[in-house]
Amino acid sequence: MKFINRYLIAITVLTLVASCKKEYLDRFPTASVSPGTVFETTENVAYAINGIARLMTQQKLSIQGMNGEGTIKMLYGNYAGADFGVNLPTWSSVINLEYVSNPNSTYVVYPWFYYYSIIANANSVILNVDKAAGPEADKQFLKAQALTFRAYSYTMLAQLYGKRWADSQNGNTPAVVLRVDETTGDIPLSTLKQTYDLIYSDLTTAIGLFTSSGKTRAASQFYLPDVNVAYATFARAALNRQDYPSAESYAAKARQNFPLMSNAQYKAGFNASNGEWIWGTYNAVDETIHYYSYFAYIGYNSTAGAVRNTPKFMSKDLYAKIPSTDIRKSMFLDPLSYAFNATTGEGSAAMLSYARGLYPSLPSDSRAYPYMSFKFVASDGVGVGNINHFRSSEMILIEAEAKYFQGKPEADVQALLNALTKTSGRDASYNATATGAALLQEIKTYRGIELWGEGFDMFDKKRWGDPIVRKKLANGGNFVDALGVTITPSYGNGWTLVVPNREADYNTLIMR
Repeated sequence: MKFINRYLIAITVLTLVASCKKEYLDRFPTASVSPGTVFETTENVAYAINGIARLMTQQKLSIQGMNGEGTIKMLYGNYAGADFGVNLPTWSSVINLEYVSNPNSTYVVYPWFYYYSIIANANSVILNVDKAAGPEADKQFLKAQALTFRAYSYTMLAQLYGKRWADSQNGNTPAVVLRVDETTGDIPLSTLKQTYDLIYSDLTTAIGLFTSSGKTRAASQFYLPDVNVAYATFARAALNRQDYPSAESYAAKARQNFPLMSNAQYKAGFNASNGEWIWGTYNAVDETIHYYSYFAYIGYNSTAGAVRNTPKFMSKDLYAKIPSTDIRKSMFLDPLSYAFNATTGEGSAAMLSYARGLYPSLPSDSRAYPYMSFKFVASDGVGVGNINHFRSSEMILIEAEAKYFQGKPEADVQALLNALTKTSGRDASYNATATGAALLQEIKTYRGIELWGEGFDMFDKKRWGDPIVRKKLANGGNFVDALGVTITPSYGNGWTLVVPNREADYNTLIMR
């Protein structure tokens, strides 16, 4: 793919970094490392794997806010969803998915650019690691990590550029270009089924290699893939593919050694890995990208204008569904009887004073909005914070949904919901009793509550074929007029991004 080679990071300029903290820095000059050096030893290949992990939190395309995985979560998962609010009417074309059919849009180009950069580097490792000097177990482990990176990237690309499985004619609709080597030849789009076949194959191979290697990542290396990350990726991909038996099985495996976080950990700011985090991205003071970072957009205590001027908030409708006994409700601002602007939704000075009394680290010049979020906290600087990608809560919810759609005993589904909320202590008063269609709605509601702000909203609605419904302030909701809309599942080619022209310009087998 000439687009990849011209615009993306190649293995020869891969950031080669060591394990974490002070050592999570460049080990070699990034512009002078040849493939021969990278693949000379398994130790060097391990640095290359760290470099791929680093790609997940780097600013690209010289556009503020384009920061790797955080961008996918924020712009595509959060902003475009139904329960995540931000008062940015000038961004209505992005938030309302108006760009998805424009092959020249930056927002169509970016995910393609980002994930194929990971894929290109993963391919180089997969194809060359066996040549490196070093123990066979190390080669197996490193190849498994690269295969997991590739599978994860194609899983995300399939969600963005492929139709929802239910509308794909059993996977026969076109999706993405499948690149599995280092050639630059023209390749046509593969079908959604072929894409998931590759994902499944990569993950099956990766799991086998992780197992046979007998190795795992160090406890501090939450940012690197291991067998649990492969299981979690498999679970998410299978859920999207409506392969419910596989989704259930792999979700259970993925969360086996990752107990749910305590209430104190849940309320600590979602900026540091804990026992529930299966996989995340490292970001600390020595690696921050400042105003471009994810936490500069969502950490309520950040001094970045993107936070102070436009705090992120939960939809009023979802907030109303959270029981008062649930600790997750306290992480959003109850407006009580404080006044707010009926046109913009911005809270009064009295509301801001009330919010600062609850959360003293709220910057002095921040604005306040009803139901604004205090879930995410920048751990340092403008926007420092580790970013979570998989945690056990998501896996429990995948299991519950997969069991429901297989028609398994409702008591088993209810038990999973109770484990997530009641047994965990997030709401000791909770008890799942819903049955039938109401049980599915309970799963959806608690996915929205549990995973709010973590980049799932739009992707979940797309998978379910549910409309995005945002209620306007004038109609009793909390969205401004430009964003208080209903987006039906059929809109914008089923919320499916078109292949960007920058790919078609260099790949003659892509039909415009």
